[in-house]
Amino acid sequence: MPNRETAVYTHGHHESVLRSHTWRTAANSAAYLLGSLRPHMRILDIGCGPGTITADLAALVPQGHVTGVDRAPGVLEQARATAAERGLTNVDFAVADAHALDHPDDTFCVVHAHQVLQHVGDPVQALREMRRVTKPGGYVAVRDADYAAMSWYPPVEGLDDWLGLYRRVARANGGEPDAGRRLRSWALEAGFTDVTAGSSTWTYATEDERAWWSGLWADRTLASAYAGRAVEGGHATEERLRAVSAAWREWGERHDGWFAVLHGEILCRKEA
Repeated sequence: MPNRETAVYTHGHHESVLRSHTWRTAANSAAYLLGSLRPHMRILDIGCGPGTITADLAALVPQGHVTGVDRAPGVLEQARATAAERGLTNVDFAVADAHALDHPDDTFCVVHAHQVLQHVGDPVQALREMRRVTKPGGYVAVRDADYAAMSWYPPVEGLDDWLGLYRRVARANGGEPDAGRRLRSWALEAGFTDVTAGSSTWTYATEDERAWWSGLWADRTLASAYAGRAVEGGHATEERLRAVSAAWREWGERHDGWFAVLHGEILCRKEA
């Protein structure tokens, strides 16, 4: 496992990336956690990005408080704006490293991380930190995609190339793109004994869904930090990236197109 200093966020924060992140809500990205929330809870949202899930969580704990943290200071300005637009006063944001959280032991009722562990250098250490700052009887809730399990139709030439390329770039950056299947194992290694593991999907099949999903990946393949790292790391040429981007556009235009993203989920209860 690469050490945490070598891990970098593969996607970066290009507009095509934030287009995806701002679509995320508690309902479509954290449904497995919502039944465990209570109005008074104090929540830590790790890797909060532009803050759409964070804001939803804050609305669900009106007598509680949510702290959103991210390693990228710039994206937190958008998160603060998201909370302000919704009139939420029980939320704050700060810069943090998941490997070394700046909070005392037993601080939060819930620690939540969505699409975070696939990008960190030491996911087990990150989970140990999440466990440390969770109160006894509280929950650590984690959800990550599993790229190798993604599935689509029709088999447009170039999308297999996209998947293989993305997984190589992500691993070269110190991450684990197939994190979803590993979450339970990582949690057990981190010391949790009460782990409920599950899975859920995002599916893109309607004309609008296909246009949105294919468009953001077509743009991300050419213009995001991921594109730069693919070329600089010797994983792809610019010509190859253009071909992959075109494959995404082609798939998005197929009336029979269908794409499913599998996510692993864990809800870990800290011993009381």
